[in-house]
Amino acid sequence: MASNSLGLLRIAANAGLSTAQWMVQTTVHTGQRIVRGIVAGEPPVKIAQELGAELRTAAQTVLGVRPAAAEHSASTEELRARGAELLRRSSDVHFVEDTHPAFERILGELTPDEARIVRFLFREGPQPTVDVRTNRPLGIGSELIEAGLSMIGRQAGVRNMDRTNAYLNNLFRLGLVWFSREEVEPSRYQVVEVQPEVQEAMARAGRAPRTIRRSIHLTPFGEDFCRTCLPTDA
Repeated sequence: MASNSLGLLRIAANAGLSTAQWMVQTTVHTGQRIVRGIVAGEPPVKIAQELGAELRTAAQTVLGVRPAAAEHSASTEELRARGAELLRRSSDVHFVEDTHPAFERILGELTPDEARIVRFLFREGPQPTVDVRTNRPLGIGSELIEAGLSMIGRQAGVRNMDRTNAYLNNLFRLGLVWFSREEVEPSRYQVVEVQPEVQEAMARAGRAPRTIRRSIHLTPFGEDFCRTCLPTDA
């Protein structure tokens, strides 16, 4: 037991000595490199970049750390070959593509609440949304108070109602929904406009606030995704 402890102490002492020697040698080398670079008229940025790379490599050597392998970046030839393979498969009458290759990735980027919203839009169709703005003559200088107010989160049954707009933004990023300037049936906006959050925004907008009626739709890609990946009859 005592011999093991002595061995560990020797290793620690040798490591400390090696580190101290490296620090002294590196300090001297760095100073010499800076002087040589200045005398040679090299740009300071170039000197700093070269020294940074040298110091990282030296430190990894002393500490026994292997440099991380650089991430592989596909070359133009590799990308072109993959594109050519896609075109080849598109002309192959025997090739059957069951699902879009992005569906698996999208499932990993959805929250449970977002999945509920996608299914709701698939089953119920486009939904009304409103923007609340201040009222100004001819709309000049009108200020946006709240945007994209809807009942989608409530009707879809999400757990985190306050994140509904963030959920919709992510679904838009993934290409599953789109925000339209077109209106749905006018009567459907009356229910939205009496909701507490809409009424609060209108109160903050001041006298005679304006509501801009819009809608949110599932894209054809989103419909295909929902039909393929989510149980729609639950």
